[in-house]
Amino acid sequence: MGFEEMWRALLPVGRDADTGGYHRFAWTPPELECRAWFADEARRRGLALEHDRNGNMIAWWRPEEGEGEPRVDRGHRAVLTGSHLDSVPGGGAFDGPLGIVSAFAAVDLLRERGATPRRPIGIAAFAEEEGARFGVACLGSRLLAGAIDPARARGLTDGDGRTFAEVLHGAGLDPDAIGPDEELLGRVGCYVELHVEQGRALREPVGVASSIVPHGRWRLEFAGEGNHAGTTALADRRDPMIPFAGMVLAARDAAERNGTVATVGKVRVVPGGVNAIASSVTAWLDARGPADDAVRRTVAEVGAAAREAARPHRVAVELAEESYTEIVDFNLALRDRVAGALGGAPVLPTGAGHDAGVLSARLPTAMLFVRNPTGVSHAPAEHAETADCLAGVEALAAVLDDLARG
Repeated sequence: MGFEEMWRALLPVGRDADTGGYHRFAWTPPELECRAWFADEARRRGLALEHDRNGNMIAWWRPEEGEGEPRVDRGHRAVLTGSHLDSVPGGGAFDGPLGIVSAFAAVDLLRERGATPRRPIGIAAFAEEEGARFGVACLGSRLLAGAIDPARARGLTDGDGRTFAEVLHGAGLDPDAIGPDEELLGRVGCYVELHVEQGRALREPVGVASSIVPHGRWRLEFAGEGNHAGTTALADRRDPMIPFAGMVLAARDAAERNGTVATVGKVRVVPGGVNAIASSVTAWLDARGPADDAVRRTVAEVGAAAREAARPHRVAVELAEESYTEIVDFNLALRDRVAGALGGAPVLPTGAGHDAGVLSARLPTAMLFVRNPTGVSHAPAEHAETADCLAGVEALAAVLDDLARG
């Protein structure tokens, strides 16, 4: 099955017929259907399917062994590629799945051409990359790399109050076993992730990433007092919505001052009644920028502004960091080798986080981008032309062939 056939098979899964956006949250029915598709594609090719203890899946191609579980061979550590299958709320079709479909198609090309890699090639589907269900982005790769405390991960909750531990148990995994997997990491020599471009900087079909800018997520809790909207005098109110609104405006101002970007895209109001003053507001702040100090300064200013806005309304404010990734400069030698295998592809930075960024702390990683003519990401208008996707498959095949030969 070629790229276009695989793409058509995945396209309807989790798609909202009215908006065109995707809702593939980790371990919900649409994402489980995507996982089943991944397993089917691995079996169709005779690849060994591995489920690690953190909810990630890897399909292994090891030609010298044929089918079966891959043997640990320290002298020939694997080349890993892939991406993720989950989405943000109302996301686009390409973010994540493009990297996995392209990886299967690239392996198909190498097999058709009679390639004989000396290293195993693995195709990974990392769990909860977007963090849309449990709030921490790249959760599967963070657990694998030891970038998050397993106890904290087990206690993360979704919008329905279910913990990550409960969901893992329901999926047949042992929540007590999650955490760094040195044995699996020891089998991998490098990781190359293909992704749709998140922006509109590419003038050619395929580019190579130079770095990922610092980025993180913070949670702000505004605690007031619930009351009746019609009978409570303005002077008697402890309305958390007022300082929350001030915080949103302050985030924009702080970002402009510090040369960063700051976004409040998710908010939860309790009790959420039209005729009730809220008792609490929880909001999530996403902040990114060219340097760590600029991002940290932005968040500190937002927190200070929130507390200042809350004081006259007698509202308590708490600010907590949920995740943060410092600037990631991709391995220079690997980046140059990848660009060289493509005949000198353009190199550009990205403002989006990826599993490749998390894993870069433990092994050499690199990224390829496929041109996005709309420049839109995390929304239905996210797009890549079929011809560019096929160029991405060719590029990934060339990179994997080069890396797996030596």
